Amino acid sequence: MKKVIAKKVYDTDTARLVKKITHGNHGDPTGYEESLYQMPDGAYFIYVNGGFDSKYPKEEIKRASKKTAEEWLSQNGG
Repeated sequence: MKKVIAKKVYDTDTARLVKKITHGNHGDPTGYEESLYQMPDGAYFIYVNGGFDSKYPKEEIKRASKKTAEEWLSQNGG
């Protein structure tokens, strides 16, 4: 997925996947995934996607500061 936020391109194809977590099973309407990425310039973002009844019913990219990325990793066994 690619998204432009504040004139900056965030792209899952060109960023490095740091960690991915999955909640639920494939096809579960309440299941979802969260993936932390780091871009070549060092910036972070979190990609989210899930079933129609999950907390992420729509595919999305969210910017993340280094502090947010570190907190996300510590909360998710990283």
